[in-house]
Amino acid sequence: MATPVTPVIRRSLANTGRIRCRNLQRQRSFQTKVTQSKIPNFGFAFDIDGVLVRSSTPIPGAHKALSYLQDERIPFVLLTNGGGKSEEERVRDLQEKLDVPLDTGMFLQSHTPFANLKQYHDKTVLVVGGDHDKCQRVAQGYGYKNVVTPGDIYTAYPDIWPFGKPFEEVYKAFAKPPPKPINLESPPDSLKIDAIFVYNDPRDWGLDASLILDLMLSEQGILGTLSKKNGDSSLPNNGYLQDGQPALYYSNPDLWWASSYHLNRLGQGGFQFAFDGLWNAVTGGAKLEKTTIGKPTQATYEYAENLLRQHRKKIWGPVGLNDPLKRVYMVGDNPESDIQGANNYQSPHGSDWTSVLVKTGVWKEGQEPSHKPDIIHENVSEAVQWAVEDARKRGSA
Repeated sequence: MATPVTPVIRRSLANTGRIRCRNLQRQRSFQTKVTQSKIPNFGFAFDIDGVLVRSSTPIPGAHKALSYLQDERIPFVLLTNGGGKSEEERVRDLQEKLDVPLDTGMFLQSHTPFANLKQYHDKTVLVVGGDHDKCQRVAQGYGYKNVVTPGDIYTAYPDIWPFGKPFEEVYKAFAKPPPKPINLESPPDSLKIDAIFVYNDPRDWGLDASLILDLMLSEQGILGTLSKKNGDSSLPNNGYLQDGQPALYYSNPDLWWASSYHLNRLGQGGFQFAFDGLWNAVTGGAKLEKTTIGKPTQATYEYAENLLRQHRKKIWGPVGLNDPLKRVYMVGDNPESDIQGANNYQSPHGSDWTSVLVKTGVWKEGQEPSHKPDIIHENVSEAVQWAVEDARKRGSA
C-alpha cells in the first residue's frame, strides 16, 4: 500500500523542491568549474556558527558557496561544536536559513558521537545543558532509556539547590519524575547516576555544577551520598573518584563562540574551566577524570571524515570509493577548535586536511591566531573559491 501524502509531507516536499529550483536557476559568480570527467577527490568540512550563520542570521556568501558545491557535486559536511537540538531539527533550521537542501548524513554536532556509547543506553544518565528538556529528548533519540535532567531533580527535591527559586516555574514546565527517588535509608532503591553528559552550554551553572560535584563526590553515583574514601591519603588520588562515581563527558571544549553580540560569548568550555576550579578548590587539587569530545579532538574529526566519505558515496555511487578522497578543506572561524583540529588530524584513510580560517566569527583580524591556519580568507565564499582553484591546480578536480 502506498504511503499517503499528508499536507505536512506535501508542504515539506514543496519547500525542498522550491529550494532546489531556486538553486538551479540562480546565476553563479564562481568562475572555477571542476572537470566532471572524473570524480573530485576533495571535499569540505564547514563549521557553522561564525562561518555559515551568526546566531540566526546567514553570513553573506554562505548560500552561494554551498549551492555551488552541490551543483558541482563536491561533497561537504557540516562540523559544529554547537548542539542542544536533534540533528533533524538543526538540519531543518539550517536548510531554511541557508536556502539549500541538507540532510542529517551531512551533519555532525558536538554531541552526535554520544549516540555510540551504547554501554550507557540501559543505564541512568544525567544530561546537562541546552534549553528546557531538548537535550534529554536528543539523548532519548540516541537510544538512552533513563535520562534525567537537573530540572527533573530540582523539581522533585527543591532543597538540593537553595537558590533555584527564580527558575522554579521554568523547570516545572518540562520536569519529569526521576526514575527513582533519593532514598538514603535504602541506597539500592535510591537514584543512582551511571554517567554525566554535558550536551550543550549549561543555562543554570549553579545548579548544574552543584549536582555534578555531588555525584563526583558520591558513593557509587548515588545522589545524596558522600564517599568515605574522599580525602584518604592512603588511596590513589587521595581517595577521590575511587568509589564507583559516574563517568563525566563533555561534548566540546570551546571557551568562546560567536553570537549576535559584537563580543564573543562564553561557551561550554567556560563552564568546564569553572567546574575544574571548583573541583580543585574542594579536593585540594585531585585529578578530575573526564572525557571531552568535539573539535579539535581526533575522534570527532575521524567521525566527520567518515561522514564525508559516506556522503561522497551517496553523491557518486560506489564508484566514488575507487578514487580516494585525497584532500579535505576545513573552513572555520575558531583557531582553537577548527584550525587546531584540522592541523593535528591524522586521517586513517590517508587524506590531507587543509585549514582555512575566515574572518566572520570568533577570530578577529589583527589577532595572532593561537593555531596558524594554512590560509586566511574574508568569508566562506572566498574560501570555497580559493579551495576549488587550489584543488584544480593540484590535479584534484
